[in-house]
Amino acid sequence: MPLALPSILAIALYLGASALLAAPLTGCPRTPQRLGLGVAVLAVLLHIAVLLGAHSGRVDLHFFAALSLVACVVAALTLLVNLSKPVAGLGVIAFPLAALLLGLDVFLAPRTTPNPLDWQISLHVAIALLGYSVLSIAAVLAVLLAVQERALRTHRPIRLVRALPPLTQTESLLFRLIGAGFALLTLTLLSGLLFIQNIRAQHLIHTTVLSVLAWLIFGTLLWGRWKHGWRGRSAVNLCLIGMAVLLLAFFGSKAVLELILHRSV
Repeated sequence: MPLALPSILAIALYLGASALLAAPLTGCPRTPQRLGLGVAVLAVLLHIAVLLGAHSGRVDLHFFAALSLVACVVAALTLLVNLSKPVAGLGVIAFPLAALLLGLDVFLAPRTTPNPLDWQISLHVAIALLGYSVLSIAAVLAVLLAVQERALRTHRPIRLVRALPPLTQTESLLFRLIGAGFALLTLTLLSGLLFIQNIRAQHLIHTTVLSVLAWLIFGTLLWGRWKHGWRGRSAVNLCLIGMAVLLLAFFGSKAVLELILHRSV
């Protein structure tokens, strides 16, 4: 398999980057964060090359290919987030997940042929991919924020908390990510109007309904933050609920259609 070697190398680099970023959290001698992020850059570039090689240079939206694609974008955005606000915990979670999903796509998933996409669908997919990835990072950050708040509330600081930015900065970054993801999700729903011709025939009823529900949850969270200053556990819970609904909207529906009903979408 010609893609086996670059895939294995990308997986090793992802895991190596995660280990480098996690080293200070486990009490090991402090490793320069830039080294871990540099290794992750190589992993992301190899991941992109594997995606292009495995799927004929086109966007493949079949289940495992889409998982790998989203994981690659999440890993790339994690690197961008760390350029402005170093949050090592994001990479510790995102990079091993990217390695896992890349491995599933290359070594375990059946080979698929990408469906041709016209410009409307390509635009919709690009916006949706960015929005989903940004909100995925927000969900990971919400988990880290919950851990940070709990440690501070119980006066039991742990190394992970000491590696995170101050609580107010973590919370500010979380809501900036949610705001950006919400804007992209809004554009995703609007751009979907450009190509949905028969919502039932295209198997998009569940995806559309759940996507709108996720949009309402994230919109409510942002409204509550602006109007009532929502924060802490309430904000974390709403963020994770919204992300879970969004996960079901796309990957849940695709899993049922492709893996259970064996229908191509």
